[in-house]
Amino acid sequence: MFTYKNGVTVRRTPLLAVVASLLLGVFTAPAAHSAPTAFVHPGVTVSQSQLDFVRGKVLAGAQPWKGAYDQMTASPYADLNRTPKPRATVECGPYSNPNYGCTDEREDAIAAYTDALAWYITRDTRYAQKAIQIMDAWSATITSHTNSNAPLQTGWAGSSWPKAAEIIKYTYTGTWANSGRFATMLRNVYLPVVIKGSNSNGNWELSMMEAAVGISVFLEDKTSYDTAMAKFRTRTAAYVYLSSDGSVPKTVPSQNLDTTAKIVSYWQGQSTFVTGLTQETCRDFTHTGYGISAISHVAETSRIQGQDLYGTDVGERLRQALGFQSKYQLGTAAPSWLCGGSLKLGLGPVTEVGYNALHNRLGIAMTNTETLTRNNRPAGSNNLFVAWETLTHGDNPN
Repeated sequence: MFTYKNGVTVRRTPLLAVVASLLLGVFTAPAAHSAPTAFVHPGVTVSQSQLDFVRGKVLAGAQPWKGAYDQMTASPYADLNRTPKPRATVECGPYSNPNYGCTDEREDAIAAYTDALAWYITRDTRYAQKAIQIMDAWSATITSHTNSNAPLQTGWAGSSWPKAAEIIKYTYTGTWANSGRFATMLRNVYLPVVIKGSNSNGNWELSMMEAAVGISVFLEDKTSYDTAMAKFRTRTAAYVYLSSDGSVPKTVPSQNLDTTAKIVSYWQGQSTFVTGLTQETCRDFTHTGYGISAISHVAETSRIQGQDLYGTDVGERLRQALGFQSKYQLGTAAPSWLCGGSLKLGLGPVTEVGYNALHNRLGIAMTNTETLTRNNRPAGSNNLFVAWETLTHGDNPN
């Protein structure tokens, strides 16, 4: 064991130097992110070695993976009788009102990912074929997203599609004749929307960058990958506050938040900034969870693709955001200076990926996050873009 002067104890690991830099506040300076020379597949959020680890644990009946797998296969997403419901135009207004295909699209995308995972674990070709049926139905039909929530909807569905497609394209031993058409759908319908980013609440742009990064991996589009990663780094720094940022949070230049008053307004009226606070903490924990989850997903994909962001400020912001929100989600009363002393809880099943990377791989103590993560196992789906992360990332060393 190793204890630093700030009282944080970590296990000795081969990455101790990285851990030390995180704990002592010496971070790798944000550098130009470069796409890998060759993309790794499957490589969106979950890797081949992670899938192999999960498969071995489930087939051995080991917990928590077997329980998480049973939860997944008992869900409607794994129903082999599922009928996809594609639309040419998906129209999503504020809070999905109107909802013309919004729920259908998101849930079909999660179902395709669910079936892909089930295929990999069981080698039952029916699951792979169901995933292909769902992806083919949408790639043959959809042309656009419309109304005010279109960018976010595109990001949410666009986060799940490449996770499913990566597993099927690179591990299924059968054929996927229309994989090229699916790639064209991602390139023409999703990528042009998400790559633009958003100046709405930060969870929008973070989810959109998650989609853009995942799609770029599937398409092997290095230019879009670099563009998305650069926007992700800027937005992550503007979404989670660290005391090292200064007296006020960092901002995204295009938002012109050039006064303290504008920043406070954008941060839901919160004027006291402490490490781990997010731009949406005082809105509600549910939307905050969307942002935290997207940060963890992009960091995980980046690690698989050869650049580990957990050792940069991204990892530190993720660690602090998880710990801060977990503390209050577990029941600690909000002090009067935080959101007026009133919090809207509901973080969601979003802690497994970050917890596994930072605690299990790097050995960083994360007491509150660990308690919340273990209390919530097995983590299911938020029915938007998060699904089955106890299964895929719970205590996964790979």
